[in-house]
Amino acid sequence: MSGFFGCVSRNECVNEVFYGTDYHSHLGTKRAGLAFVEDGKFKRSIHSLEDGYFRNKFEGELPKFGEAKMGVGVISDNESQPITITSHTGRYAVVTVARIDNIEELTRELLDDHHHFAELSDSKINATELVAVLIGLGKNIKDGIELVQRKIKGSCSLLVLTDHAVYAARDRFGRTPISIGKNDKGYVCASESSSFDNLGYDFVRDLGPGEVVQITADGVRQI
Repeated sequence: MSGFFGCVSRNECVNEVFYGTDYHSHLGTKRAGLAFVEDGKFKRSIHSLEDGYFRNKFEGELPKFGEAKMGVGVISDNESQPITITSHTGRYAVVTVARIDNIEELTRELLDDHHHFAELSDSKINATELVAVLIGLGKNIKDGIELVQRKIKGSCSLLVLTDHAVYAARDRFGRTPISIGKNDKGYVCASESSSFDNLGYDFVRDLGPGEVVQITADGVRQI
């Protein structure tokens, strides 16, 4: 299992992403990561959870993320993430909750097309990196996410952090949820909505199967 949390706010949101991700600790025990963007600069941190708790691993690093107003976090039982990619569409960070049944087929297809992979998880291709590379093949982020959903056999829900918005995409068959919350400063999206009340956000709705939205501090737009 895995769980993720994202936030876009008019104010600094580092603490919201930190605590919102921590509320998903019951969904993963191996690895966790945070990524933020501030003034176009991406900052990322990934830690193993096999010898400690999420809060202990990340709390001391929060100041390095500055006054970021957009960020994502993930707790995973599988691969290291977030994955940060620079492509022709710009720079972005990706977190996933996924089971990709055709990962070997997609890996071979990308390698044959002269792409490469830098991240490994237990000596295997990092599934989140594969998703990030596929997104980069699209004309834009929206097109790349749609390509991911067409190519993958299995299930993949994901968040994409860009320098202007967070994109949230639920898997085509609705096997894993994504909930949206809001307050007067902005919006959050998460695998579970149980964190919303404690962070001061009201539940808005769940995304439908295959739905993709662009989230900014001003609203949620279906794309």
